[in-house]
Order: sequence, then structure tokens, then C-alpha cells
Amino acid sequence: MNEEKINIGIVVGEFHYDITENMMKKAIDHAEFLGCNVVHIIKVPGSFDMPLAIKKLLMKNDIEGVVCLGAVITGDTDHDQIVAQHAARKMVDLSLEFNKPVSLGVSGPGMTRMEAVERIEDFARRSVESVVKMVRRLKKIS
Repeated sequence: MNEEKINIGIVVGEFHYDITENMMKKAIDHAEFLGCNVVHIIKVPGSFDMPLAIKKLLMKNDIEGVVCLGAVITGDTDHDQIVAQHAARKMVDLSLEFNKPVSLGVSGPGMTRMEAVERIEDFARRSVESVVKMVRRLKKIS
């Protein structure tokens, strides 16, 4: 089936950039493999900072969905729980507000640095696939 290319944006957190940079590279490669155009990439300080960048991308007519990539690694407090929960909640809210898919490619909370490294490829790939599947399926019912 020859499907029209999907235009996506990517928002990537710079916190733990050694991990998230690799997630971004894997996501771009997978998006291209799936026949998507990565139209915009916005880097933000961390996962908690993603919602504003996501909203700006969702407002653009040339963006059909947004892939979010980040790593929330556990520390000595429950800060990772707060960051991940609030970021995820706002991602869902924005997706519903703009009627465009927003994927949760943010690994964590409650994981170690080693676990985050092990999840780089899986989270990047699944996050892109989620947006692509949702865009295609929503187009079928439009």
C-alpha cells in the first residue's frame, strides 16, 4: 500500500542527553524507515519541560503528530515520579486538545541509568510507531 508520508515533530529532553541523543537518532532513523518526514525537532531541558514545545508543534499545520523522547532516572527522592507523572498527564491533555497523537517515549520513572540505556532503542522505536499508527488510523475515520 502506497501511503502518504506523515509529517511528525520530535521533542527530546536534554537531561541525560547521552541517553536521549541516542533515542533521538534511533527515532529519526525509524521514522525515515516508516516513510515519515521529521519536520521539526525541538530540544528542551528535560521531560518536565516538554509540554510547551509539544503544544507549539501541535499548533503547526504541517505536523500530524509528536514523538516525545526522554529519560527519567530514579534518584534519592520521589522527584522522578513527579516529573514523569506530570509530563505524561500533560502530553495526553495536549493530544486530546489538538486531536493529534502525542507519544510517550519517556522511559522511567523508577529506573536506573543502566535500565535507561537498555531501553533506548525500544522506547525510540515504539514512540515513533505509536504516532504513525495513530495518524494512519485517525485518517481512516476522518
